[in-house]
Amino acid sequence: MPDDVDKPSEDAVVAWARLVRVSQDLIAQVEGELKAAGFPPLSWYDALLELRRAGAGGLRPFQLQSEMLLAQYNISRLVHRLTVAGHIERRPSDDDRRGQVLRITESGRRLLREMWPVYRAAIAKHFSQKLSEREALQLARILAKLRKD
Repeated sequence: MPDDVDKPSEDAVVAWARLVRVSQDLIAQVEGELKAAGFPPLSWYDALLELRRAGAGGLRPFQLQSEMLLAQYNISRLVHRLTVAGHIERRPSDDDRRGQVLRITESGRRLLREMWPVYRAAIAKHFSQKLSEREALQLARILAKLRKD
């Protein structure tokens, strides 16, 4: 195997750096829009959306973390805040009484509905309005190649 197989090209390094920076910038811009509208952080929306998608069965905390769009290194803190705010509930797992299952509450569903118009507008303003439909499709295909699953 040639020695340079593990060495990315200069173009690959530049693309990597731009991807990371743009991702961080876009998330910060969307977070700013949500905050300006009086909403909680994007991680709340992300967690609630995944719990809504899970349906009545809910998710275990580790499952929630693996499904989230955003990196959430402290899922227990996020779950605690969402529980205290009344947006999710914790129940003992039917399979393992020591484990917990998280389920979205009606309050959480309402918060999702209220946050979505601001989030949708922020996606348009900071992302989709800057790309043609063709470019967005190309980007989605390229990024799909980088997904681990």
